[in-house]
Order: sequence, then C-alpha cells, then structure tokens
Amino acid sequence: MSHGAALLPGAQLTDPGAGPITLGVIGGGQLGRMFVHAAQSMGYETAVLDPDADSPAGRVSHHHIRTAYQDPQGLAQLAALCSAVTTEFENVPADALATLAATRTVAPGAQAVAIAQDRLAEKAHFVHCDVPCAPFAAIRTAADVQAAPAHLLPGILKTARMGYDGKGQVRVADRAQLRQAFADLKEQVCVLEKMLPLALECSVVLARGADGAMVHFPVQRNLHRAGILAVTEVFEGAIPSALAAQAVQAAQAIAQGLSYVGVLCVEFFVLQDGSLVVNEIAPRPHNSGHYSLDACDQSQFALQVRTLAGLPLTQPRQHSATVMLNILGDIWGASLGATPPWDAVLALPGAHLHLYGKRQARPGRKMGHLTLTADSPQVVRATALEAARILGIEAF
Repeated sequence: MSHGAALLPGAQLTDPGAGPITLGVIGGGQLGRMFVHAAQSMGYETAVLDPDADSPAGRVSHHHIRTAYQDPQGLAQLAALCSAVTTEFENVPADALATLAATRTVAPGAQAVAIAQDRLAEKAHFVHCDVPCAPFAAIRTAADVQAAPAHLLPGILKTARMGYDGKGQVRVADRAQLRQAFADLKEQVCVLEKMLPLALECSVVLARGADGAMVHFPVQRNLHRAGILAVTEVFEGAIPSALAAQAVQAAQAIAQGLSYVGVLCVEFFVLQDGSLVVNEIAPRPHNSGHYSLDACDQSQFALQVRTLAGLPLTQPRQHSATVMLNILGDIWGASLGATPPWDAVLALPGAHLHLYGKRQARPGRKMGHLTLTADSPQVVRATALEAARILGIEAF
C-alpha cells in the first residue's frame, strides 16, 4: 500500500512492499502532538500541516508541511503523503477539509466541523437532536439587541465564531450592557445565552467509527477558571450515575445526528436543580480527556487513530481514579523565568507529567498537564491537592 492509497477498514498498518501508511493532521499544537505519538506507537508514519516551524506536533512528526491551512500546495502535499487526515482544532477552515476529502479519507468531516465552528448552527443542531441547551437568541444587528427577549438577561453574549477558552464572551446584566458588549465585539454575529444557575460542569468524550459504532470514556467532572479548564476529576461518585447516563445518551445523539466520524467532546452544564444542558461540542480530542493517557487502557488519541484508520473500536476501560491538573504558563512565576518544582511533583505517587514542548510560557497558555492516579477517589484527590499546592495552583 502506497502512502497515498486509500485506507480501508482492516487494512494492514504497514506493507513491506510499499512502506508504512501515513496519517495526517491539520494543526501542530499539543493535541496534534499527542495524536502523532499515538499514531507512531501503532506503526504509522505521520504528517503535520502547520505554518509554525516550531510547532509541538511538527517537531515530532515524520513530515512537517509548513504552509497556511488553506494553501493549495500544502494541501496537495498533505494529500500526496497521507492515506487519511484529521484535525486537532475546531477552527481549521472547513473548506480545507472538504478539499482533502475529494481524494482522501477525512475524519471528522467538513460539515461536522463547520457546525462546531458556528454557535448558531451548533445550537440548531442541539435543538434538532432534542438535547436541551440554554435559552438563546441570535444577535446579528443593533435591532436584534433591542428585540432580544428580556428573559435572556442577565446573560452571556458570545461571538458565533472563533470563541474558545472564554474568548469572545461577555457577561451582560441588562440591555445597556448588551448594547455595549455588542459594540465591543465589533458587531460580529453573536449568540445571547441566558445565564443559568450552575452546579457543576461535565463532559463526554466519545469516538464514532464510519460504521456507526460508538464508544465513550467515563463522564468527566470539570472545573474552569477564567474560561480555561483547570481541573478534571474522573472517578466513581464524581458525577451521579443517572446524570452520567443522561450525558452519554445526549452526546451519542449529537454525534449520531452529525453522522460524525472521529473523536468528539460534548460539554455540559449541570444546573442547581439537577438538570443537564449541553454547552458546546469540540470535534477533536479534548483537554478534559487527557487523563485517559494514564488512567485508561486506551487513550482518546488512540481512539482518534482508530477512527481515522477504520480500525475496530473497543470500549475503553478506566483502571484508576484520576484527577488532571492543567498546567498554564502562570506557574512559571511573574517573571516566567523560574522552573517549576517538577522534582517535588514527580515524587508524589501516581504523578504523570506531560509537557507539550512549547518554547515560551505565557499566562493562560496551556503548557502541559499533570495526571494523578490512585486506587481511590480520596487518595487521588489528596495527592492532586498536594500537587496543586506545590505548583501554586489554586485548590479545588
């Protein structure tokens, strides 16, 4: 099988006569880096398309195509090298995926990614799938600001496109603040969501194959700070079992409705009355699923490889209670010059450190994550709190 040959379910990972199969990924960040590691561990070669010569994924891949994501020559080179292509971030131009899909296997598909890129299309999909979401209204013009239903205030005004990690979001208490926020966001198309009384947040990471088979990881309990994931806890009792089952069912309905192929994360809010509403989807592996590298018998990145290569999906099994701490650039200190005390952290039992190879630490920048594993929720939480203390991360 040549590098550019179609990759069919059950195909050999390597063909001695033609060399290894190459899998491609658009985007060179940490998610791409972990996908590359997973693919290489299964015998694949890898290619990364990312314009940054110093990208974390590009530096560890067999091939690094350093062009813009929509560059015709770059896409042609990626197609020539690879049998199948995926993405590691949701804002990859959907038309680039469509171009590749004309000749190569692409998962997830352009249509699913396009829906995830547009909050209005995303919410319309939730409604179509009969999965509850926060009450909302489209805000496209100043007239829409005036016409927005009063019951949506106080609310959160979010740009319909290009928002992530809390960016492009403004809390508004009344119509005057809504008017100002719309102006501050340069009158981009927005979504006004009613602010709901939250009890906690959770997420489901699932994988769906081209044959419709679906598997999922345990439901993850998440804590965000300043719009960025800070802590993920996954163990018995972290999420009530009935609520977890409801979240999995809703996530599967969303994936099924998209005819999705690949790894998908669905984020939820749990309200104070115990009800569940969907927040958003990410058409890729997700920060809240990183614990699977150390606490499960297969990771979300291994499943990403399987969905892309048409290999069988098996239900992942969690073998340890786990807490994951996001490591942001803030812990390098105000000067960003001091090295964190990794030796003290790694002296803790069940500590697994993952640094992403980013050259420069900045406040709010995801530099890595720390996964703690143990036999019980009580032990793993205590160890994680000690790790947080050592690193100067706020307790949870």
